[in-house]
Amino acid sequence: MKPSLPKGTRDFSPDEMLRRAHIFDTIRTVYQRYGFLPIETPAMENLSTLEGKYGEEGDKLLFRVLNSGPVLDQVKAAGSATGMEMLTEKGLRYDLTVPFARYVVMHQHELTFPFRRYQIQPVWRADRPQKGRYREFYQCDADVIGSDSLLNEVDLINIIHDVFDALELGVKILLNNRKVLSGIAGVLGEQERIIDITVAIDKLDKIGLDKVNEELKGKGVSETAITRLRPLMELKGSNGDKLETLRGFLAASETGRKGIEELEQILSYLPNERQVEIDITLARGLNYYTGAIIEVKVNDDRSAFTSSICGGGRYDDLTGIFGLKGVSGVGISFGADRIYDVLEEIKGFPDFSTVSTRVLFANFGEAEARYCLGLLQRLRNNGINAELYPDAAKMKKQLAYADARKIPYVALVGTEEMKNGQVTLKDMQKGEQSTITFEELLHVLK
Repeated sequence: MKPSLPKGTRDFSPDEMLRRAHIFDTIRTVYQRYGFLPIETPAMENLSTLEGKYGEEGDKLLFRVLNSGPVLDQVKAAGSATGMEMLTEKGLRYDLTVPFARYVVMHQHELTFPFRRYQIQPVWRADRPQKGRYREFYQCDADVIGSDSLLNEVDLINIIHDVFDALELGVKILLNNRKVLSGIAGVLGEQERIIDITVAIDKLDKIGLDKVNEELKGKGVSETAITRLRPLMELKGSNGDKLETLRGFLAASETGRKGIEELEQILSYLPNERQVEIDITLARGLNYYTGAIIEVKVNDDRSAFTSSICGGGRYDDLTGIFGLKGVSGVGISFGADRIYDVLEEIKGFPDFSTVSTRVLFANFGEAEARYCLGLLQRLRNNGINAELYPDAAKMKKQLAYADARKIPYVALVGTEEMKNGQVTLKDMQKGEQSTITFEELLHVLK
């Protein structure tokens, strides 16, 4: 059988893993700098935990896990509808936020609130695979739960700046507020279609204004409402200009005015060099957002990438679904796989040659190998990555191994070197070699 992978999944080579680790370590370091602590949750959740949290379109993308073994016999004995429920009572997690809400409810008596957590784990979505979009991918989440202070949103925006500054990638941070969207729907007389409206306008960048209007009309939104909505979807100018337009449009909406106040307060906390751009069409299509909505897109001349690489928002009642009322939370999620693709595209990864093996000790035989083991340990104790070729193979083969692995130095220790307490060091790039002491070897490798 020819080996293959399921669509939308990937293997990762050692080089790729070093680059991915660079992204994860950067994000993890910044999270910890802001006082966030790590947790993990299972890959599988009960379907009752997942369903209904991501909107109608999100539910369609859930991977359902089929039970097997003795359960199949029970399914045969049950009716078709009941049987299918028994077969698919679990699902792979779609994101990390809903499992986190479930975690908080189950462990609420063990946690100190506000609870600041980060989580770096894979998620699964039954999406159509394409460039930058996978069925299995990692999310890197940070959430603060148990506080409704907008200072938490400010922290998260600063985290985004810090991460992409460290990765040396130019980005644009977009900000909206669900209360503003709800107010707009109310002013349009279409409050009951708030989900349909937000899902549609969130696609503006992808499908264009005409297609968005077609979708709104198909969902039953009136022509009058669509006409009044159009100027907001085409809104340009500075953040101040946009807020001024919104104040006029939402003058009769208490909810909308509250959303504007929250946007203004967040902007007031941010220094000029860390500002964000208000985008009224930003909705992210998720049912659980109740306040701020954040999205990050690449804004770098070296990249043609247009998809979102980070996003998040405020959710005031997510834990209420699991029985814990009145707990507000806000969080963000970095799309590590998309960030990887962008950094790969712009050749933005650092040189990892110092991370892999710095020196390979050639193997001349049993006695030489035993002698080299002691030198290897001394190097490793000094923080230098080193290895011994495991077999006394021909020197050509050992040098070819070092060259293929991009190991910069090869140490040659034969009878003469052992006798004099020295090492002959070959520079693989220059093709030069010299005989030196161990202390000199340490200096070269460091």
